[in-house]
Amino acid sequence: MHKDIGEYLEALKAALQGADPATIQDALSDAEEHLTLALEREEAAGAQAPFSAVVAEYGSPDEVAAAYRELESRTPVSFSPPAAPRDGRPSFWKRFLGIAVDLRAYAALFYLFASLALGVLYFTIAATGLSLSLGLIVLIVGLPFVVGFLIAVRGIAVVEGRIVEALLGVRMPRRPVFLRKGLAWHRRIGVLFSDRSTWTAILYLVLMMPLGIVYFTAALVLLVFSFTFLASPLLLGVIGLPLGEIGGRCYFVPDWALPLCTIGGALLFLLTLHFAKWIGGVHGRYAKAMLVRSS
Repeated sequence: MHKDIGEYLEALKAALQGADPATIQDALSDAEEHLTLALEREEAAGAQAPFSAVVAEYGSPDEVAAAYRELESRTPVSFSPPAAPRDGRPSFWKRFLGIAVDLRAYAALFYLFASLALGVLYFTIAATGLSLSLGLIVLIVGLPFVVGFLIAVRGIAVVEGRIVEALLGVRMPRRPVFLRKGLAWHRRIGVLFSDRSTWTAILYLVLMMPLGIVYFTAALVLLVFSFTFLASPLLLGVIGLPLGEIGGRCYFVPDWALPLCTIGGALLFLLTLHFAKWIGGVHGRYAKAMLVRSS
């Protein structure tokens, strides 16, 4: 990296102090890419424009930081519209029952179901890439394969971050970390190997499969019980299905208990939405810790 670019990035990081780590990562990647490409164009044209001229075109660190803060204040974290301002803290019952119309809760519930498929896909890619990298490293094709695999991991991490931001409402990087083109293989591997986020992203992909199994199972069991209780008047009262059978004897729910089963199913469904939203928030923070560079 050019010395002046490194100093500029440090100044930009200081100007963005206190901002979201994902915002800082995007700002640093954008700045590094723009300044690097601008200097390369100057060198290719045979001109020796001072670095200050390139900075004047892009903006000073303070100006760029202010632009990013302004952009973040105007852009919602996810694709859902920002929540309307409220006067004071809503009551417990309003918060508890309001989850039924909270789109973020349904988005988180959808992520819990999708996490199983995503986890299997991520684990397959990570396990296959790691095993082939170790097996091919002694061959001449091993080096390019390792570099390609690590770059692919970065790309998958960005895609997963966009999914997390859209469904879980946690700000994630919106572009991959800048990697200069034309670097020699050994230098490119050095950059990828020395970046902590490369290894945490691989670990994230591997751990998504067990997490996806847990998320999917918990969400499925809770929803099955919720809808079973909600449909109990139809299943037990109208159709006449027994609650259970022990020793050849069928046991039925009394008619007076059917409304209680329906109420219990509705409450369990609301609790399921609260659970999904809470798990979504926890997983979003976990994803940020694993997929975002520490600032």
